[in-house]
Amino acid sequence: MALKIYNDLTRQKELFKPIEPGKVHMYVCGMTVYDYCHLGHARMIVVFDVVYRYLMASGYDVTYIRNITDIDDKIINRANELGEPFTEFTRRYIDAMHADMDALQVLRPTAEPRATGHMAEILEMTSRLIENEHAYVASNGDVYYSVTSFPEYGKLSGKSIADLQAGARVAPGEQKRDPLDFALWKSAKPDEPAWDSPWGRGRPGWHIECSAMSTTALGDTFDIHGGGADLTFPHHENEIAQSEGATGHHFVNYWMHNGFVRVNDEKMSKSLGNFFTIREILEHFRAEEIRYFILTSQYRSQLNYDEEHLLNARSALNRFYTALRGQPEAEPAGAGRWVDAFNAAMDDDFNTPEALAAMFELAREINRLRSGDESMAAGMAAELKRLGGLLGVLQHDPEAWLRGEAAADGVSDEEVEQLVQQRLDAKAGKNWGEADRIRDQLKELGILLEDAAGSTSWRRS
Repeated sequence: MALKIYNDLTRQKELFKPIEPGKVHMYVCGMTVYDYCHLGHARMIVVFDVVYRYLMASGYDVTYIRNITDIDDKIINRANELGEPFTEFTRRYIDAMHADMDALQVLRPTAEPRATGHMAEILEMTSRLIENEHAYVASNGDVYYSVTSFPEYGKLSGKSIADLQAGARVAPGEQKRDPLDFALWKSAKPDEPAWDSPWGRGRPGWHIECSAMSTTALGDTFDIHGGGADLTFPHHENEIAQSEGATGHHFVNYWMHNGFVRVNDEKMSKSLGNFFTIREILEHFRAEEIRYFILTSQYRSQLNYDEEHLLNARSALNRFYTALRGQPEAEPAGAGRWVDAFNAAMDDDFNTPEALAAMFELAREINRLRSGDESMAAGMAAELKRLGGLLGVLQHDPEAWLRGEAAADGVSDEEVEQLVQQRLDAKAGKNWGEADRIRDQLKELGILLEDAAGSTSWRRS
């Protein structure tokens, strides 16, 4: 199969054909750094990390740009509340974001441009939009995009200008000609960062930042633009209007959006008290368990978070690592059928649940062959690990993963090993009652035993 991607612009799956053969140019809207990353951010970042990994594995030379928004209203307000320069404030949360993404085994993108580093490009694009009569300067120095100047406005979201105009209002203090118009440049206000511009000191609007950064990095037209579903309108709709209004060229060929995250079947929000940062979840679950949980849902669908689903992810990973446990180093081999099934799933709009299903079938085959054809099992295990790497999982040492980390008040590895040896000695002496007692004792301590010929391995439950 060849790769097909669901294109939100055309609302159908399409055969992926990059503009330049063998190369892919991809831009994803990244974080606005005013707080710690939450589960919704984790999903977006992991989804497009998998897209990035699979495109590279498919032989493409990928330029992956994921921006950082480091100036906007929320950042300014939070920094002012804390009484610190916004640059120090954003630096702290950028560092925290990188730490969270590294924990989730997310590859760094090719480049990570910041809005504040692209003021010249933002001003140049805004000037071009004014020259092309897609934007105008208000008397107070604000610059607005004129939505009605772009007849194709709404082509991504499916919204019509007429429907949007119904009930739209101009907020107090705004000098828009039309309620639908949006800010490209905001005149300076007291206690806000500001930059010089032809229209007076001020700062950019949110939407223009991404248009300037993406076209600077990737050109007027590029292959893939991604982000969360919440960005489809107005952010990505406005990006199209700005970019095509400024350049006169088609902006993006394939638009991809990941679905929303819900918590116990409710919308995730701070007001409902069901809002979780990555760091909060990491207090109870390992990062790979979070990543695996995200991959159990096709990226365009909603993802429902609850503890049971994360426990299921833990169980699934334990099964995979059990199949990899004790396997010698080998070259990937002998798993053609399951590799084909994995690739077919990924080529079908990055269908990770089906890809994981193919990996489960392969893990079962490895376990079946383990006691018969050890060489074949080792080759298949190497293939399973390779496939896992395309999804960013199964790269830990299996023994270390399964043994996990003892809780502060739990039993140590050394104590477990002593009890396991005592049990082996009891079995050797045919003291079956003592062997069963030790097994039960270990089970109460959260230690599960797996007996094989002449040996016993263990893992934490």
